[in-house]
Amino acid sequence: MKTIDHFHNLSHYNRSMNEQLYSICQEIPDSIRKEDKGAFFRSIHGTLNHLLLVDLIWLTRFQEQPFEFESLEQELYQDFDILWRERRITDDEIDNWITSLTEEQIAAPFKFHSVIKKRDCAYPMGHMVMYFFTHQIHHRGQVTTLIKQVGYEPGDTDLLWLPGIELPLR
Repeated sequence: MKTIDHFHNLSHYNRSMNEQLYSICQEIPDSIRKEDKGAFFRSIHGTLNHLLLVDLIWLTRFQEQPFEFESLEQELYQDFDILWRERRITDDEIDNWITSLTEEQIAAPFKFHSVIKKRDCAYPMGHMVMYFFTHQIHHRGQVTTLIKQVGYEPGDTDLLWLPGIELPLR
């Protein structure tokens, strides 16, 4: 399997899990979604917001487009429905970007300025794409914990059970 095929699977997984978790979060009252639970980004809403913010930061970097933000805790959207709409739009953009990548681009260096380290950095693009998706997985894991803490069931979130990947037994 080519590296790009793995990234297509991760993009599909990203979209599927976002839809699954946002669907569940829609059932949770807004005040509970926004309640500070002591998580790194405080609440379910805060963590979902952080995921979207960082996805936008990296996606615009990858596409060499401008994107201004104040901090990694910046709230993009207070309204959950708008947050979900923008999540879906961003997932479309991620899919389109992944589809546009070539093996040559994945092997090439990617340079950026780190706001955390406050310096310029360079990594192989493939490493950065893997980081992009594992960052999402990491924080969605936090969201699933927060969802369970407020009495809702996040469902199966393992990559292994992603629809459309399992091969037929012969």
